[in-house]
Parts: sequence; C-alpha cells; structure tokens
Amino acid sequence: MWYLLGVLFLANTLIWFAVFQESRDSVLTVAFLDVGQGDAIFIEAPDGTQVLLDGGPGGSVLRQLGEVMPFYDRSIDMVIASHPDQDHTGGLPAVLERFDIGVVMGPGVGSDTAVYKEFEGLVREQKIQKVMARRGMRVVLGGGVYMDILFPDRDTFGWDTNNASIIARLVYGNVSFLLTGDAPKRIEEYVVALEGERLNADILKLGHHGSKTSTSEVFLGIVSPQYAIISAGVDNRYGHPHKEVTDMLKEFDILSLATYESGTIVIKSDGENIYVK
Repeated sequence: MWYLLGVLFLANTLIWFAVFQESRDSVLTVAFLDVGQGDAIFIEAPDGTQVLLDGGPGGSVLRQLGEVMPFYDRSIDMVIASHPDQDHTGGLPAVLERFDIGVVMGPGVGSDTAVYKEFEGLVREQKIQKVMARRGMRVVLGGGVYMDILFPDRDTFGWDTNNASIIARLVYGNVSFLLTGDAPKRIEEYVVALEGERLNADILKLGHHGSKTSTSEVFLGIVSPQYAIISAGVDNRYGHPHKEVTDMLKEFDILSLATYESGTIVIKSDGENIYVK
C-alpha cells in the first residue's frame, strides 16, 4: 500500500516537473519589482538564465526577489546597474552578499555615494567579472532571448549619472521591452536619431519613474508601446509620475501599469503573446 502510494507520488512529481520544464522552456519572465521609489527589474529567460537590472533604493529588493525566485536559488547570472544613483543601486550590495553573481555590467560612470562604493568594493572583493555597456553589444540570455545595448555609445566617465543610463532593448521572438534607466529627454532623442523605428517596443519602462524630465513626445511616438511601466513609490516626494507624462500616455492610448498601484508587475511572453500578472 505505502509502496504504491510512493510510486504514485513519484509519478505525479515527475509529471509536474515535466510540465514545469516544458512551460519554462518557452516563457520569458520580466518582473518589475515593487521596491518603492526606485527601479529593479528581474528577467528570466526560457532556459533559466537570470538577470537583475538595478536593485532599488535599499534592502526591499531581496524580499521582492524572494517572490519571483525559488527559495533555494542563490545565483543570478548577470547584475546590471543602469547608472549609479542610489534609487537604482542601493539594494545591489545586499544582492551581491546573498547571491552568487556571474557578471556585473555598468555604464562606466561612477559615484561618490557610500552605497555605490560598497557595491564596487564587493565586485572587486568577490572577483566578479565587470563589463562596460556599449552600444552595439548583444547580450544573449538563451532560449531565444537577447538584449541589445543601445546606449551609452562612448566613455561616460565624469558624466551626469542620469545622462549615462544604460538603454537596452530586450527581445524574445516578436515581443520586445525597452528599458531606459533614468535617461532624460535629450538622451532619448539622441537614441531616436541613432536607432529610428528600431526602437519600437511592446513594453516601455518609463525613464526616471515617470518624471517629466524623461519620455519626450518624439521618443514615445517612435517606441509606440502597448504598455508603459512606471516604477515609483506611493506618494513619493517627487510627485512621480508627473501629470504631463500620464496625460501623454492617455493621448497616445498607451496602457500604463504602475508599481505603486499594482505592486510587482510580472509580464510573461512566449515570444508572440504578452501576459500581464
């Protein structure tokens, strides 16, 4: 009797494992984590490759990662710091202390903040490979997913940190995400001049948490997304997102999704369809 139950349990486990594997083998997951007034984006390719783009302002990123990663998973293949401001890198030291990281990518601009110095110190201490993001790079995540670096296109040493933000286009089949850090309008429009209609994407992570300093009309028109993601804190002191931006989204008939309203926003895709949780 117990032997039969054991066999049935094992068979059921194997069936569900096979279903899980088949599902994971065809699905890209992009989770815009609810880290308050900041950015943190977790990406998992169909083959299980994982990327964390930014870490929010503090330790809440660990809690949010715990919601989208298995409890036993203690590694992340790549960590990308879009730029060194605290609302994007404040949680990264905690991530480096808790997870084994394969590669760290950044734009090349530095910061004198204590948290960024801690982050850089941990990268050196743990001997993590560091890569400078440059236009023309393609990061192949596996399972048919890749990320093209669109900006910076040059050395950013000494730049204003927002101006140096990494802009990347994540692609899986016919579905694409445009991820912009805190890039201001002048950088958006420069990238429009470089890329033109190749900037078109289904999902746009709005620059600078929906601030009016980002999301120019020409940029939004070229990207022409179906969804705009706003990563911002509830009742934040900056008033993000600004009304000018939300009004423009309505004018362009773009559906906005905000972490301060919905919490973590999880988007899954099979390369053709988009599923929002």
